[in-house]
Amino acid sequence: MKVYLNKPDEEWIVDRFWDEWYEYNQNISTKNIDDADIIWIISPWTWKKLKKRSLKNKIVVCTIHHIDFEKFDSLEKRNFYKRDKYIDSYHAISDKTKKQIESLTDKPVTTIPFWLNNELFFEIQNKNALREKYNISQDEYLIGSFQRDTEGVDLISPKLSKGPDQFIEMIKKYLSTHSSLAVVLTGKRRQYIIEELNKLKIKYYYFEMTSFQELNDLYNILDLYIVASRVEGGPQSIFECAITKTPIISTDVGIAGEVLAPESIYDVNSNNKPKPNTELAYKNIEKFIIPKWFINFHKMFESLL
Repeated sequence: MKVYLNKPDEEWIVDRFWDEWYEYNQNISTKNIDDADIIWIISPWTWKKLKKRSLKNKIVVCTIHHIDFEKFDSLEKRNFYKRDKYIDSYHAISDKTKKQIESLTDKPVTTIPFWLNNELFFEIQNKNALREKYNISQDEYLIGSFQRDTEGVDLISPKLSKGPDQFIEMIKKYLSTHSSLAVVLTGKRRQYIIEELNKLKIKYYYFEMTSFQELNDLYNILDLYIVASRVEGGPQSIFECAITKTPIISTDVGIAGEVLAPESIYDVNSNNKPKPNTELAYKNIEKFIIPKWFINFHKMFESLL
């Protein structure tokens, strides 16, 4: 069995998954599509980069991260079904995504969350030293958000699937009990939240582009990480918070229910205050660590031959 994994080249987390897959799975992988038994389309929108001849002659597995039905217009549907003609089996990264796919096609769907690299993300004990390193006060209550929140069209409209408006509402709630609150942001397209924080005169630290080491540091200085999304496949930040023992609360999206404690999952419209449970999250996340988690992908591919 040989698997060919297409590379997105989009400066996205999936590019890292591509690197890690080939590093740890050389015995069942090939970078020559003609030698492959299975083509794995890890970024569904990149399928058009592949030759139709290859898609017709190979077994094709397509990963769907999530579907935002609010944006699933006629064009999106046409693109889905054009691709679906070449797909033999789908890979979903959460049970919620699996249900979305099954509502659109009768092709088989396998749920396997992506893996976690604990050489990149891990707990750091000396939090005070980290705050000194980044010139952050020891007294500030730090809440983190490390995913884009703004649409790319105009760089100001909120990307509602990521819930930046809901994040701001949660910040307001925590501000009432933490006068020293500050927000830590990373990544591109953070303009919406930055503008809202400026309106509220809430302090923030913005690290636009970070290395994995810096990102791991920033998880470890947080008092709380908030996932406020309406729709998600992962998000991977749940994995990364869990392994770094970063306190995290999340809306009920993606893999949240598979990793976090029930009390850590919240409804933004509820008055109940969610509570992070770092120990349970850490316990639940350990099984996803590479290389042992790769065996689940091996079994999925073997079942298709």
